[in-house]
Amino acid sequence: MAYLIVTYDIGEDRVNKVRKILKKYFTWVQNSVFEGDITEGKLMKCRLELEQVINKEEDSIYFYSLENRLNYRKTVMGVEKELTGNIL
Repeated sequence: MAYLIVTYDIGEDRVNKVRKILKKYFTWVQNSVFEGDITEGKLMKCRLELEQVINKEEDSIYFYSLENRLNYRKTVMGVEKELTGNIL
């Protein structure tokens, strides 16, 4: 399992579809930014779903993998969105 930060720049006509996919796997923390723990299998499934939606000529999605969630520091200026996790 790895801890990922995911950022994206997606065309307006596809952004809601991408956001909906990412919400299934990660916690939405800010516009165009998600984060959370994910297994390798779920990450592969997420990436396959995203590939069906994005335009590889125009869109970009960045996956930043942190192998140890305890080995980084996050500082927030202003309001931090509530991190509720993915509750089913």
